[in-house]
Amino acid sequence: MSVTVTPLQALPIEQLRQRTSTKWRTYPEDVLPLFVAETDFLPAPTVTAALTRAIELGDTGYTPPDPGIRDAYVGFADRRFGWTVDPARIRTTCDVMMGVVELLRQVTEPGARVIVTPPVYPPFYDCIPEAGAVVERVPLRDTGTAWELDLEGIEAALGAGARAVLLCNPHNPTGTAHSRESLAALAELVEAHGAVVISDEIHAPLVNRGVVFTPFLDASPAAARVGYAVASASKAFNTAGLKCALMVTADDATTAVVRALPAEVEWRTGLFGALAAVAAFSPESDAWLDAQLAALDENRVLLAALLAEHVPGARYRIPDAGFLAWIDVSALGWGDNPAAKILREAKVALHFGPHFGEEGKGHVRLNFGCSPEVLREAIVRLGALASS
Repeated sequence: MSVTVTPLQALPIEQLRQRTSTKWRTYPEDVLPLFVAETDFLPAPTVTAALTRAIELGDTGYTPPDPGIRDAYVGFADRRFGWTVDPARIRTTCDVMMGVVELLRQVTEPGARVIVTPPVYPPFYDCIPEAGAVVERVPLRDTGTAWELDLEGIEAALGAGARAVLLCNPHNPTGTAHSRESLAALAELVEAHGAVVISDEIHAPLVNRGVVFTPFLDASPAAARVGYAVASASKAFNTAGLKCALMVTADDATTAVVRALPAEVEWRTGLFGALAAVAAFSPESDAWLDAQLAALDENRVLLAALLAEHVPGARYRIPDAGFLAWIDVSALGWGDNPAAKILREAKVALHFGPHFGEEGKGHVRLNFGCSPEVLREAIVRLGALASS
Protein backbone atom coordinates (compact mmCIF):
# COMPACT_ATOMS: atom_id res chain seq x y z
CA MET A 1 0.00 0.00 0.00
CA SER A 2 1.44 3.38 -1.01
CA VAL A 3 1.79 6.05 1.65
CA THR A 4 1.30 9.72 0.85
CA VAL A 5 4.28 11.79 2.00
CA THR A 6 3.96 15.52 2.55
CA PRO A 7 6.88 17.25 0.80
CA LEU A 8 9.37 19.14 2.92
CA GLN A 9 9.13 22.92 2.70
CA ALA A 10 12.22 24.99 1.94
CA LEU A 11 12.97 28.03 4.07
CA PRO A 12 11.94 31.48 2.81
CA ILE A 13 14.72 33.17 0.87
CA GLU A 14 14.85 36.05 3.37
CA GLN A 15 15.79 33.55 6.07
CA LEU A 16 18.19 31.68 3.82
CA ARG A 17 20.13 34.87 3.12
CA GLN A 18 21.04 34.94 6.81
CA ARG A 19 23.09 31.77 6.33
CA THR A 20 26.86 32.15 6.11
CA SER A 21 27.68 29.12 3.92
CA THR A 22 29.18 29.26 0.43
CA LYS A 23 25.80 29.21 -1.27
CA TRP A 24 24.72 32.42 0.42
CA ARG A 25 28.00 34.33 0.70
CA THR A 26 29.56 33.92 -2.77
CA TYR A 27 27.33 36.32 -4.72
CA PRO A 28 25.42 39.57 -4.03
CA GLU A 29 21.81 39.45 -2.84
CA ASP A 30 20.38 40.17 -6.30
CA VAL A 31 21.69 36.78 -7.48
CA LEU A 32 19.70 33.57 -7.03
CA PRO A 33 22.30 30.98 -5.96
CA LEU A 34 21.59 27.59 -7.53
CA PHE A 35 25.19 26.48 -8.09
CA VAL A 36 26.79 24.66 -5.16
CA ALA A 37 25.20 21.46 -3.80
CA GLU A 38 23.64 22.85 -0.63
CA THR A 39 19.89 22.55 -0.05
CA ASP A 40 17.46 25.09 1.38
CA PHE A 41 15.70 22.92 3.96
CA LEU A 42 16.01 22.95 7.73
CA PRO A 43 18.03 20.00 9.06
CA ALA A 44 16.30 16.83 10.15
CA PRO A 45 14.98 17.33 13.70
CA THR A 46 17.10 14.41 14.88
CA VAL A 47 20.24 16.15 13.62
CA THR A 48 19.26 19.47 15.20
CA ALA A 49 18.59 17.75 18.51
CA ALA A 50 21.93 15.92 18.49
CA LEU A 51 23.92 19.07 17.73
CA THR A 52 21.94 21.20 20.19
CA ARG A 53 22.57 18.65 22.94
CA ALA A 54 26.30 18.65 22.15
CA ILE A 55 26.47 22.45 22.44
CA GLU A 56 24.53 22.41 25.70
CA LEU A 57 27.02 19.90 27.12
CA GLY A 58 30.08 21.61 25.69
CA ASP A 59 30.67 18.37 23.82
CA THR A 60 33.07 19.96 21.35
CA GLY A 61 36.20 17.89 21.79
CA TYR A 62 37.90 15.18 19.76
CA THR A 63 36.00 12.46 17.92
CA PRO A 64 36.10 9.12 19.81
CA PRO A 65 37.22 5.88 18.16
CA ASP A 66 33.62 4.67 17.84
CA PRO A 67 31.02 7.47 17.91
CA GLY A 68 28.31 5.03 16.82
CA ILE A 69 28.39 5.87 13.15
CA ARG A 70 29.36 2.39 12.00
CA ASP A 71 26.30 0.70 13.46
CA ALA A 72 24.09 3.60 12.38
CA TYR A 73 25.23 3.29 8.77
CA VAL A 74 24.82 -0.48 8.81
CA GLY A 75 21.17 -0.02 9.77
CA PHE A 76 20.65 2.73 7.20
CA ALA A 77 22.19 0.70 4.36
CA ASP A 78 19.99 -2.26 5.24
CA ARG A 79 16.77 -0.19 5.41
CA ARG A 80 17.35 2.05 2.40
CA PHE A 81 19.43 -0.11 0.03
CA GLY A 82 18.86 -3.70 1.19
CA TRP A 83 22.63 -3.92 1.61
CA THR A 84 24.32 -5.86 4.42
CA VAL A 85 27.45 -4.05 5.61
CA ASP A 86 29.93 -5.39 8.17
CA PRO A 87 30.54 -2.59 10.71
CA ALA A 88 34.09 -3.87 11.18
CA ARG A 89 34.75 -2.90 7.57
CA ILE A 90 33.95 0.82 8.06
CA ARG A 91 36.39 3.59 8.89
CA THR A 92 35.71 7.33 8.99
CA THR A 93 37.51 10.43 7.78
CA CYS A 94 36.88 14.13 7.16
CA ASP A 95 34.96 14.10 3.88
CA VAL A 96 34.43 12.04 0.76
CA MET A 97 37.15 13.65 -1.35
CA MET A 98 39.70 13.23 1.44
CA GLY A 99 38.75 9.57 1.64
CA VAL A 100 39.18 9.23 -2.12
CA VAL A 101 42.62 10.84 -2.03
CA GLU A 102 43.85 8.67 0.84
CA LEU A 103 42.59 5.50 -0.84
CA LEU A 104 44.16 6.44 -4.16
CA ARG A 105 47.50 6.95 -2.42
CA GLN A 106 47.30 3.40 -1.13
CA VAL A 107 46.14 1.61 -4.27
CA THR A 108 48.09 3.42 -7.03
CA GLU A 109 51.71 4.21 -7.72
CA PRO A 110 52.85 7.77 -8.54
CA GLY A 111 51.96 8.55 -12.14
CA ALA A 112 49.35 5.80 -12.40
CA ARG A 113 46.32 6.55 -14.55
CA VAL A 114 42.89 6.72 -12.91
CA ILE A 115 39.75 6.56 -15.03
CA VAL A 116 36.99 9.14 -14.60
CA THR A 117 33.72 9.24 -16.54
CA PRO A 118 32.95 12.82 -17.56
CA PRO A 119 30.97 14.95 -17.37
CA VAL A 120 31.80 14.42 -13.71
CA TYR A 121 32.12 16.22 -10.37
CA PRO A 122 34.96 18.77 -10.84
CA PRO A 123 36.98 17.84 -7.70
CA PHE A 124 37.68 14.45 -9.30
CA TYR A 125 40.10 16.27 -11.60
CA ASP A 126 41.92 17.71 -8.57
CA CYS A 127 41.93 14.82 -6.11
CA ILE A 128 43.59 12.40 -8.53
CA PRO A 129 46.70 14.61 -9.05
CA GLU A 130 46.68 15.33 -5.30
CA ALA A 131 47.17 11.60 -4.79
CA GLY A 132 50.02 11.57 -7.30
CA ALA A 133 48.07 9.92 -10.10
CA VAL A 134 46.96 11.06 -13.58
CA VAL A 135 43.41 11.53 -14.89
CA GLU A 136 42.29 9.20 -17.69
CA ARG A 137 39.01 10.35 -19.28
CA VAL A 138 36.42 7.83 -20.51
CA PRO A 139 33.22 9.85 -21.02
CA LEU A 140 29.76 8.50 -20.26
CA ARG A 141 27.79 7.32 -23.28
CA ASP A 142 24.63 9.24 -24.10
CA THR A 143 22.10 6.76 -25.48
CA GLY A 144 19.63 9.51 -26.34
CA THR A 145 17.45 8.66 -23.37
CA ALA A 146 20.02 8.04 -20.62
CA TRP A 147 23.70 8.11 -19.73
CA GLU A 148 25.64 4.93 -19.12
CA LEU A 149 29.18 3.76 -18.47
CA ASP A 150 31.23 3.23 -21.62
CA LEU A 151 32.41 -0.25 -20.68
CA GLU A 152 34.29 -0.75 -23.94
CA GLY A 153 36.17 2.50 -23.42
CA ILE A 154 36.93 1.59 -19.81
CA GLU A 155 38.20 -1.84 -20.87
CA ALA A 156 40.50 -0.22 -23.43
CA ALA A 157 41.88 2.20 -20.83
CA LEU A 158 42.45 -0.64 -18.37
CA GLY A 159 44.15 -2.65 -21.08
CA ALA A 160 46.42 0.31 -21.75
CA GLY A 161 47.48 0.36 -18.11
CA ALA A 162 44.98 2.37 -16.07
CA ARG A 163 45.06 1.12 -12.48
CA ALA A 164 41.83 2.44 -10.98
CA VAL A 165 38.35 3.73 -11.76
CA LEU A 166 36.98 6.64 -9.77
CA LEU A 167 33.25 6.04 -10.02
CA CYS A 168 30.45 8.49 -9.22
CA ASN A 169 27.43 6.43 -8.11
CA PRO A 170 24.85 7.97 -8.41
CA HIS A 171 26.51 10.17 -10.99
CA ASN A 172 27.07 13.90 -10.55
CA PRO A 173 25.99 15.93 -12.58
CA THR A 174 23.67 13.68 -14.65
CA GLY A 175 21.91 12.08 -11.66
CA THR A 176 22.35 8.62 -13.18
CA ALA A 177 21.83 5.64 -10.88
CA HIS A 178 24.05 3.04 -12.54
CA SER A 179 22.37 -0.33 -12.98
CA ARG A 180 23.45 -3.44 -11.13
CA GLU A 181 24.28 -5.04 -14.47
CA SER A 182 26.62 -2.25 -15.58
CA LEU A 183 28.34 -2.12 -12.20
CA ALA A 184 28.85 -5.88 -12.18
CA ALA A 185 30.26 -5.72 -15.71
CA LEU A 186 32.59 -2.91 -14.64
CA ALA A 187 33.80 -5.02 -11.72
CA GLU A 188 34.57 -7.97 -13.99
CA LEU A 189 36.67 -5.76 -16.27
CA VAL A 190 38.52 -4.16 -13.38
CA GLU A 191 39.28 -7.49 -11.73
CA ALA A 192 40.50 -8.97 -15.01
CA HIS A 193 43.08 -6.18 -15.27
CA GLY A 194 44.15 -6.23 -11.61
CA ALA A 195 42.78 -2.74 -10.96
CA VAL A 196 40.40 -1.28 -8.35
CA VAL A 197 37.24 0.84 -8.16
CA ILE A 198 36.70 3.68 -5.70
CA SER A 199 33.00 4.55 -5.67
CA ASP A 200 31.83 7.97 -4.48
CA GLU A 201 28.33 7.23 -3.16
CA ILE A 202 27.54 10.54 -1.46
CA HIS A 203 24.25 10.97 -3.37
CA ALA A 204 23.05 7.40 -2.66
CA PRO A 205 20.30 8.29 -0.14
CA LEU A 206 18.70 10.63 -2.69
CA VAL A 207 17.41 8.20 -5.34
CA ASN A 208 13.93 9.06 -6.55
CA ARG A 209 10.83 6.96 -6.02
CA GLY A 210 10.82 3.92 -8.30
CA VAL A 211 14.60 4.09 -8.85
CA VAL A 212 16.88 1.41 -7.39
CA PHE A 213 20.29 2.40 -6.05
CA THR A 214 22.89 -0.37 -6.26
CA PRO A 215 25.90 0.08 -3.95
CA PHE A 216 28.97 -0.82 -5.98
CA LEU A 217 30.24 -3.26 -3.36
CA ASP A 218 26.91 -5.09 -3.51
CA ALA A 219 26.75 -5.34 -7.31
CA SER A 220 28.55 -8.71 -7.53
CA PRO A 221 31.18 -10.85 -5.79
CA ALA A 222 33.82 -9.33 -8.07
CA ALA A 223 32.72 -5.81 -7.06
CA ALA A 224 33.12 -6.76 -3.41
CA ARG A 225 36.66 -7.91 -4.12
CA VAL A 226 37.88 -4.90 -6.13
CA GLY A 227 35.88 -2.07 -4.63
CA TYR A 228 36.05 0.68 -2.05
CA ALA A 229 33.01 2.86 -1.29
CA VAL A 230 33.14 6.33 0.23
CA ALA A 231 29.86 7.65 1.62
CA SER A 232 28.49 10.42 3.80
CA ALA A 233 25.27 11.89 5.18
CA SER A 234 26.38 15.31 4.01
CA LYS A 235 24.45 15.64 0.72
CA ALA A 236 21.19 14.04 1.81
CA PHE A 237 21.14 15.84 5.17
CA ASN A 238 22.99 19.06 4.16
CA THR A 239 25.77 18.63 6.71
CA ALA A 240 28.83 19.23 4.51
CA GLY A 241 30.28 21.77 6.94
CA LEU A 242 30.37 19.24 9.78
CA LYS A 243 32.97 16.96 8.14
CA CYS A 244 32.40 13.22 8.34
CA ALA A 245 32.63 10.48 5.70
CA LEU A 246 32.83 6.70 5.74
CA MET A 247 35.17 4.38 3.84
CA VAL A 248 33.51 0.99 3.38
CA THR A 249 34.90 -2.32 2.12
CA ALA A 250 33.56 -5.83 1.61
CA ASP A 251 36.65 -8.05 1.28
CA ASP A 252 39.56 -8.96 3.54
CA ALA A 253 42.19 -7.57 1.16
CA THR A 254 40.51 -4.20 0.67
CA THR A 255 39.67 -3.98 4.37
CA ALA A 256 43.35 -4.47 5.19
CA VAL A 257 44.20 -1.49 2.95
CA VAL A 258 41.76 0.78 4.78
CA ARG A 259 42.88 -0.43 8.20
CA ALA A 260 46.48 0.37 7.24
CA LEU A 261 45.67 4.04 6.62
CA PRO A 262 47.41 6.39 9.08
CA ALA A 263 45.50 7.09 12.29
CA GLU A 264 45.45 10.77 11.36
CA VAL A 265 43.08 9.99 8.47
CA GLU A 266 40.45 8.93 10.99
CA TRP A 267 41.32 11.70 13.46
CA ARG A 268 40.20 14.21 10.82
CA THR A 269 36.58 13.14 11.32
CA GLY A 270 34.66 16.05 12.85
CA LEU A 271 32.85 15.26 16.10
CA PHE A 272 29.80 17.27 15.03
CA GLY A 273 29.90 15.47 11.69
CA ALA A 274 29.91 12.10 13.44
CA LEU A 275 27.11 13.08 15.83
CA ALA A 276 25.03 14.43 12.95
CA ALA A 277 25.65 11.31 10.86
CA VAL A 278 24.58 8.99 13.69
CA ALA A 279 21.34 10.96 13.98
CA ALA A 280 20.85 11.19 10.21
CA PHE A 281 21.31 7.47 9.65
CA SER A 282 18.92 6.55 12.48
CA PRO A 283 15.43 5.18 11.71
CA GLU A 284 13.96 8.31 13.30
CA SER A 285 15.29 10.38 10.37
CA ASP A 286 13.66 8.26 7.65
CA ALA A 287 10.40 10.23 7.60
CA TRP A 288 12.29 13.52 7.16
CA LEU A 289 14.38 12.05 4.34
CA ASP A 290 11.25 10.74 2.62
CA ALA A 291 9.65 14.20 2.90
CA GLN A 292 12.73 15.78 1.33
CA LEU A 293 12.68 13.23 -1.48
CA ALA A 294 9.03 14.07 -2.13
CA ALA A 295 9.92 17.77 -2.42
CA LEU A 296 12.81 17.03 -4.77
CA ASP A 297 10.63 14.75 -6.88
CA GLU A 298 8.13 17.58 -7.35
CA ASN A 299 10.90 20.03 -8.22
CA ARG A 300 12.64 17.84 -10.79
CA VAL A 301 9.34 17.49 -12.66
CA LEU A 302 8.48 21.18 -12.19
CA LEU A 303 11.85 22.11 -13.67
CA ALA A 304 11.06 20.18 -16.85
CA ALA A 305 7.77 22.04 -17.21
CA LEU A 306 9.34 25.43 -16.50
CA LEU A 307 12.10 24.91 -19.04
CA ALA A 308 9.62 23.77 -21.69
CA GLU A 309 7.58 26.93 -21.08
CA HIS A 310 10.28 29.55 -20.67
CA VAL A 311 13.47 28.12 -22.24
CA PRO A 312 12.26 25.68 -24.90
CA GLY A 313 15.72 25.52 -26.46
CA ALA A 314 17.14 23.89 -23.32
CA ARG A 315 17.52 20.12 -23.09
CA TYR A 316 17.05 18.51 -19.67
CA ARG A 317 16.72 14.86 -18.71
CA ILE A 318 14.99 14.22 -15.37
CA PRO A 319 17.65 12.66 -13.06
CA ASP A 320 17.38 9.34 -11.26
CA ALA A 321 18.82 10.75 -8.06
CA GLY A 322 19.89 13.88 -6.25
CA PHE A 323 18.88 17.52 -6.53
CA LEU A 324 21.14 18.53 -9.42
CA ALA A 325 20.00 19.09 -12.99
CA TRP A 326 22.32 18.81 -16.00
CA ILE A 327 20.97 21.17 -18.65
CA ASP A 328 22.18 21.57 -22.23
CA VAL A 329 21.65 25.17 -23.38
CA SER A 330 24.09 25.04 -26.29
CA ALA A 331 21.28 25.71 -28.78
CA LEU A 332 20.78 29.16 -27.24
CA GLY A 333 24.14 30.47 -28.39
CA TRP A 334 25.38 31.44 -24.94
CA GLY A 335 28.89 30.11 -25.53
CA ASP A 336 30.93 27.24 -24.15
CA ASN A 337 30.41 28.42 -20.57
CA PRO A 338 26.81 29.69 -20.54
CA ALA A 339 26.66 29.97 -16.75
CA ALA A 340 28.93 33.02 -16.98
CA LYS A 341 26.46 34.86 -19.21
CA ILE A 342 23.51 33.71 -17.09
CA LEU A 343 25.18 34.99 -13.93
CA ARG A 344 26.12 38.31 -15.50
CA GLU A 345 22.85 39.06 -17.28
CA ALA A 346 20.12 37.05 -15.54
CA LYS A 347 21.53 37.17 -12.01
CA VAL A 348 21.20 33.41 -11.53
CA ALA A 349 24.28 31.49 -10.33
CA LEU A 350 24.60 28.03 -11.88
CA HIS A 351 27.60 25.71 -11.89
CA PHE A 352 29.93 26.15 -14.86
CA GLY A 353 29.46 23.24 -17.29
CA PRO A 354 33.05 23.09 -18.61
CA HIS A 355 34.31 22.46 -15.07
CA PHE A 356 32.82 18.98 -15.42
CA GLY A 357 34.96 18.25 -18.48
CA GLU A 358 34.93 18.92 -22.21
CA GLU A 359 31.48 17.35 -22.35
CA GLY A 360 30.19 20.22 -20.21
CA LYS A 361 30.60 22.86 -22.90
CA GLY A 362 27.26 24.54 -23.51
CA HIS A 363 25.86 23.02 -20.31
CA VAL A 364 25.00 24.25 -16.82
CA ARG A 365 24.31 22.42 -13.57
CA LEU A 366 21.35 23.69 -11.57
CA ASN A 367 20.54 22.89 -7.92
CA PHE A 368 16.79 22.39 -7.51
CA GLY A 369 17.01 21.66 -3.77
CA CYS A 370 15.09 24.88 -3.14
CA SER A 371 11.52 26.14 -2.98
CA PRO A 372 9.32 25.93 -6.09
CA GLU A 373 9.07 29.73 -5.96
CA VAL A 374 12.85 30.20 -6.19
CA LEU A 375 13.10 27.60 -8.94
CA ARG A 376 10.33 29.31 -10.91
CA GLU A 377 11.93 32.73 -10.55
CA ALA A 378 15.28 31.39 -11.73
CA ILE A 379 13.83 29.83 -14.89
CA VAL A 380 11.72 32.91 -15.63
CA ARG A 381 14.95 34.91 -15.54
CA LEU A 382 16.59 32.45 -17.93
CA GLY A 383 13.57 32.72 -20.20
CA ALA A 384 13.83 36.50 -20.27
CA LEU A 385 17.49 36.18 -21.22
CA ALA A 386 16.69 33.69 -23.96
CA SER A 387 14.10 35.98 -25.48
CA SER A 388 16.14 39.17 -25.23
